[in-house]
Amino acid sequence: MSEKSVSLKKDITPSKIKSDYKVINYLREIKVDWRLYLLLLPMVVWYLLWMYKPMAGLLIAFKNYQPNLGVMGSDWVGFTNFKTLISGPFSATFWRAFRSTFLISLYGLIFGFPIPIILALFFSEMGNKVVRNVAQTFTYLPHFLSEVTITGLMLTLMYHGEVNTGVLANLLYQLNIVPEGTKLFQTASYFRPLFIITGIWKESGYNSIVYFAAIMGISPVLYEAVKVSGGNKLQEIRYVTFPGMAPTLIIMIILRIGRMLSIGYERIILLYNENTYETADVLSSFVFRVGLEGGYSALGAAAGMFNALIGFALVMGANFISRQVSETSLW
Repeated sequence: MSEKSVSLKKDITPSKIKSDYKVINYLREIKVDWRLYLLLLPMVVWYLLWMYKPMAGLLIAFKNYQPNLGVMGSDWVGFTNFKTLISGPFSATFWRAFRSTFLISLYGLIFGFPIPIILALFFSEMGNKVVRNVAQTFTYLPHFLSEVTITGLMLTLMYHGEVNTGVLANLLYQLNIVPEGTKLFQTASYFRPLFIITGIWKESGYNSIVYFAAIMGISPVLYEAVKVSGGNKLQEIRYVTFPGMAPTLIIMIILRIGRMLSIGYERIILLYNENTYETADVLSSFVFRVGLEGGYSALGAAAGMFNALIGFALVMGANFISRQVSETSLW
């Protein structure tokens, strides 16, 4: 046997054959389902351009960034920007924004997360499809309005001209929830509740879609079994609906926990003022003011990276706990 044939035999190992088979199998699947992959391509390109490419900008957090020198030309300073945020001149403002972000997200999770589930239960119990479609349309609509429009509507409900004579403000006065004459959006103690209520109004209807789909996927036979056993509507929800929705609920709450520190700056900046900075300033608005308006781009990048790392840790922790106590997890 020649040396050439011996070397070829050594190259043809079981692992190499298995690897080649997998590649051929993948290519065959792509050839069969090429239309689906073609539809997927725009989303992949979008993620590459808008999610992965900007990650190169994280280098700014570790540099003394100078716009005239660019990212690569600026001096490397290591963790100096993070130290400045945590214990430097901007530490008080940074920790105030961090605390406010966490509290707004926590209150939004506690009070806002159940609302879409309740809406989905209501929609699933509506027998008249026309009424259900109309109700769903009205609850979905605020999601498609811009933050500027939503903010304008809230301010209109609160104010009329220079005074608090809006419809919602008068209702709160008559119910003795707030003292009459209080300028709600200019009072720090009322900013967070109003911000959370606005978010619930805007997103609850749209977020109920996934829960409604989960309910519609539950087999009607299970409901019939509860009825035959003499169960009422509450028992149907307890023993059939909620267990059937459990995987969806767990996945959604893990994703929600991962976004706990991700509050958009648009509505915050449109609503807050110098009287409400104490409770209204969040990490995204801090990055906007310090990084963009203040010219401290490196500190803004460091704050954004700090926020992302905390979010990543929350997702990992929530997923680990979910995997330990149930059979559902993201990975």
